[in-house]
Amino acid sequence: MKNDLRPSRLPLSDIARVGAFGLRARRARVVLSALGIAIGIATMVAVVGLSESSRADLMARLDRLGTNLLTAEAGEDAMGRAVKLPKNAVAMVERVGPVLHATATADVDARIRRSDVVPEERTAGVTAQAARLDLLSTLGGEVDKGAWLDPAGERLPTTVLGAVAAERLGITRIGETIMMNDTRVVVVGILKPLELVPTLDRVAMVGFPAAERHFGFDGHPTTIFERSTDASVEDVRAVLARTISPGDEAGVKVSRPSDALAAKAATDEGLTTLMLGLGAVALLVGGVGVANTMVISVLERRQEIGLRRSLGATRSAIRLQFLAESLLLSALGGVTGALLGAAVTYGFARVQEWTAVVPPWSLAGGLAATLLIGVVAGLYPAIRASRLHPTVALHAT
Repeated sequence: MKNDLRPSRLPLSDIARVGAFGLRARRARVVLSALGIAIGIATMVAVVGLSESSRADLMARLDRLGTNLLTAEAGEDAMGRAVKLPKNAVAMVERVGPVLHATATADVDARIRRSDVVPEERTAGVTAQAARLDLLSTLGGEVDKGAWLDPAGERLPTTVLGAVAAERLGITRIGETIMMNDTRVVVVGILKPLELVPTLDRVAMVGFPAAERHFGFDGHPTTIFERSTDASVEDVRAVLARTISPGDEAGVKVSRPSDALAAKAATDEGLTTLMLGLGAVALLVGGVGVANTMVISVLERRQEIGLRRSLGATRSAIRLQFLAESLLLSALGGVTGALLGAAVTYGFARVQEWTAVVPPWSLAGGLAATLLIGVVAGLYPAIRASRLHPTVALHAT
């Protein structure tokens, strides 16, 4: 009977077991090599996760604040002179069909000081504006302390401070007074930050009638705010300037405050791309570390390779053994990095009070990248190990 001698083939489970044994024998080196992969994957997962979490929070804020707010501000005419908006500009805007609400503010020539002992030139960076009673409801703002202007208060020397204005003036409670020119004005309210119109955070607001009576205000608004239906925002935007100032629409600047938040999202996306590039560099460095570890492993284990070849191991078995080690080493770093990146995302999002978002594709992509690196980094060492002649390998020192 003729013997049929064929090279034996190791099942995948045995290949994985042999590869894992090679890693367990060199734990310190394995940890350091896997750390490079882990840092790269953690960076990429965290960058994507934090970017998506920030974007989700921004979109939620836009949904809450609304994207249907338009502002129209007085600009300059062809001669470079400041344009005055008509006193009845709000009423004109309200006549546009899709407009739901319209209101206005106006600049007031008044220097604001904490008290009369503070020199007039020290205004703390706070300006004065006249405001209509429906300003807060139109902007969707909220009062932090005290109350908003009412029909009686808008005629009296009372003011409502923006959040930053109150901080700069050192006002912490209602009932305190500040100086607007030589008039002592009572603080009746402090607002929460206005996300869509942050310029109003630095303003002390008084009613239109009080501004006319105490500060020589001429009644011309400076900025018009209007809200329309979501579907008609662009249509209203197209006619808003000529509605406010017929025949001189070039002197009216129309903008959409929510565009600034949308631009921030675009800026964040560019920064995310840059950070992903840095993560890819870290991942490449980790791959070089894995390749270096595998090359050294082949040099140190030449006698082991020679013994296995002498006992009948084929070249393909040797190649698979070292490829398995490289893949397991990369997978160890990849899984650790993915978990670390997800943990960083959830932790930072919780601190920022965001909804944590870790896209599944970022985890899958990171793990796929580690496996690719494992194959590429381990291919040359595996081929080199399989080409060692058994006799030469056994006599290696």
